[in-house]
Amino acid sequence: MLHWGVLSLFLYFPEDKTEYIPAGITSAIFLIAAIITMRWIIKKSKRDEEKTKELEEKMLKEQQDK
Repeated sequence: MLHWGVLSLFLYFPEDKTEYIPAGITSAIFLIAAIITMRWIIKKSKRDEEKTKELEEKMLKEQQDK
């Protein structure tokens, strides 16, 4: 198991809490971008699903007409 001394080298808790502000802003930007991207993917998927259903109905109708 790793010793506490080795693990503590990678931990940094600043005394000045204003150093957390840039990290918070960056995290917020990426979170908002991820939400927007996910919503876009869902909307695009729904549009593609509707197109696929229309195409399937058209093909079934043509097949029944034959």
